[in-house]
Amino acid sequence: MSYQLFMVKKEKEMRKSCTEDYVNMFLPSNGLKMKVGLVIHGPEVIDSGETKKVLEKLSCVGKIEARLGGTMGKVAVLDAGLENVIDISRHQKPSTCIESLFEISDLVCLLNRGKTVETGKVFGEMVYARLREPEMKPLIQIESPGNANGILIPLNKKAKEYGEYLEKLSEILGLPTESPLPLRNSRVPNSVLVENCPVTGKIQVIRKLSGVFPGEKILVNGIVIGKAFSSKVSIVSENGFIVAIEGGEIKEHGLEKLHNYEKRDPVDLAEAWIKSGDLRRGNSFPPQARKLKAHGRGLSLSSRPAAGRVVFIDHAAEDTFELAGDAKLAVTVGDDTTAIAGDILSRLGIPILGITDGDCDKLTCRTEIFPGSIVLRLAAGNDDILGKKLKQELLRGENSAVLKDISSFKEDVMKLAEPFIETIFKY
Repeated sequence: MSYQLFMVKKEKEMRKSCTEDYVNMFLPSNGLKMKVGLVIHGPEVIDSGETKKVLEKLSCVGKIEARLGGTMGKVAVLDAGLENVIDISRHQKPSTCIESLFEISDLVCLLNRGKTVETGKVFGEMVYARLREPEMKPLIQIESPGNANGILIPLNKKAKEYGEYLEKLSEILGLPTESPLPLRNSRVPNSVLVENCPVTGKIQVIRKLSGVFPGEKILVNGIVIGKAFSSKVSIVSENGFIVAIEGGEIKEHGLEKLHNYEKRDPVDLAEAWIKSGDLRRGNSFPPQARKLKAHGRGLSLSSRPAAGRVVFIDHAAEDTFELAGDAKLAVTVGDDTTAIAGDILSRLGIPILGITDGDCDKLTCRTEIFPGSIVLRLAAGNDDILGKKLKQELLRGENSAVLKDISSFKEDVMKLAEPFIETIFKY
């Protein structure tokens, strides 16, 4: 069903609850129906069913353009069957989505479900701070709408000027508006401090995290680099290299991956994507994946087309959608990468050849793997070694290749892995 047909259907369903007063209140000065941009952040607000409800309720005030960024959110959209309603084709940060919607909308809303409402507010502040022109259109955050403490937050001055928007959104969504309204005297995020270290003379970046719970894993650009043992955590880098986690402990192997091993690539800690906890806290069972498994049961890699594109996914599970494309097979390196990428690719009907060594950080609650996949469990510490060797010898150092015989490629991988294999899992 197209987006337009969906909204027509939903408008009919909401007709009884969408009063004429609501519609009239949201008519712009030109008399046309209002255009509302909705940016959806994270899988939790989708898994909880809140996104679907918000879409239905907002449909009575105008035309909704819904967009989402981030891989795990895309998986949640597919699981909820909302891929024809929410645009998941873009790979953008929330701030970038907001800026693009400013151009075509009368009002933009940011829909989020933080671990707590307070952490959700902090997230909204961070998104606002990244906007280049934050006052183009009214911007309102819809935070945790299904939570007893859910709230509407005006994120810019425009939203306060158009107070009637806040008032009617409050009525339609059944959420209070934050009071007193927040004042922003600075657009510089207070979570990042940049200074010259007096001891080393290097440029030091200190990134303060919010909403961290003791025991949670800490991820930078999708890679686990440590573990929190306090709720007050800061990551410290010098000249682009992470040197400490205040309030937590470093996972050295994670830092090696983050900085690309011997290449020692620096990371812009101020701009990096940082998260604590699971990549997806929900535990919904994906109907699409279940359907794919039912149709794919009994398949083997050899039954796939003999030729096609093979992709190499090495500790970059967050980019799986973009990397996989039209692939016939994905080679995944790392325990968490294999679990997360395998789960994503199961929705797309793509089998994997996973290379793991038992070093799993358990970043997701539940995973699915497409039938016909194989996962190799190697002796500890050998997944990265085999991954590098495989990429150089079989893929000529590239992250993808079009091969004439995928079955032969699989056999070549098995030969390379043979000295390290402890267990083979077939799906």
